[in-house]
Amino acid sequence: MIEKYFIRNDLTLKRWRRFKRNRTAMVWCWVLITFSTFSFTAGLWADSKPLIMKWHGETFVPFVKNYHPTLFGREDIQVMDYRSLKFENDDWALWPIIHWDPYESNKTVANYPSPPTRDNFMGTDDRGRDVFARLLYGYRYSIGYAFSVWFLSYLLGTLIGAMNGYIGGKVDLLGSRAVEIIDMMPWLLLLITMISIFGASMTLLISFTVVFGWTDIYHQMRSQFLQLRKRDYVEAARAIGASHGRIVLKHILPNALTPLVTFSPFAIAANISGLALLDYLGLGIEAPTPSWGELMSQAQQYFTTSEWLVWFPSAALLLTMIALINIGLAIRDAFDSKAAVG
Repeated sequence: MIEKYFIRNDLTLKRWRRFKRNRTAMVWCWVLITFSTFSFTAGLWADSKPLIMKWHGETFVPFVKNYHPTLFGREDIQVMDYRSLKFENDDWALWPIIHWDPYESNKTVANYPSPPTRDNFMGTDDRGRDVFARLLYGYRYSIGYAFSVWFLSYLLGTLIGAMNGYIGGKVDLLGSRAVEIIDMMPWLLLLITMISIFGASMTLLISFTVVFGWTDIYHQMRSQFLQLRKRDYVEAARAIGASHGRIVLKHILPNALTPLVTFSPFAIAANISGLALLDYLGLGIEAPTPSWGELMSQAQQYFTTSEWLVWFPSAALLLTMIALINIGLAIRDAFDSKAAVG
């Protein structure tokens, strides 16, 4: 289907077929797709309320709509506890596989963190929250952050790198010196200062990382444009009166995409591990948002007594890193000009 509907270029088709021949990369692609599907539909698999239920002759859909507890005869609470409902003969409920949301504490266990049990098969964290639910929901924040930073930083780096490389001269000289200044800034110290002033948030983290992260791809794109702007086909396009915009977009940029594509999986992997590190240090996503790094921070504190806080978050991060790195290696091989024509 991809070859039929999305690929129009012969070279792109050859590269896609080279990538497809790498069975390991294809398996890891499906692993990532599976992780993403389950995480972005996490409410279907892990939640503290039924997907749909029938109670006293009425049908309710708690997965879609929030109902006030007074509808169920509860005047003493503000948020409905569906587990406390007494279902009679004609009543029924369809529950997610995991009966916990990532914010709810299990009050039936003896202590926190609690080891894996039938109710929490990956155990709970130091606040009694289900580890599996935290990992499942946390993946969407990790991948959302990683892709947002990747897209925005690569967009910014490509635009500035293309401009400096294509124009050259004093523009390139001044731009390169500005980039060197940004590269030398103590970003971690600045991040701590920003968080102390504005507080931690996903928007702040993405914005901050983009501001200091676009320079990596800038160097690659600047180099590509410096090389390609003097090629014969670019000079020919300039000789027939093509505009600068057309030359950049139609003649240079399509031939400068190799760094963008080949470095992308590695950049996304670095962003995921970077967010985990920031969360581990307490500089990442604001609590109580599900976070892999926060679980690893707890693992350090309870390493000798709660080893499940080490193994499960570490395994999730490791599998994601392995998947992205293998995909990145396969893409690099597919774009290798010395590779056999497929």
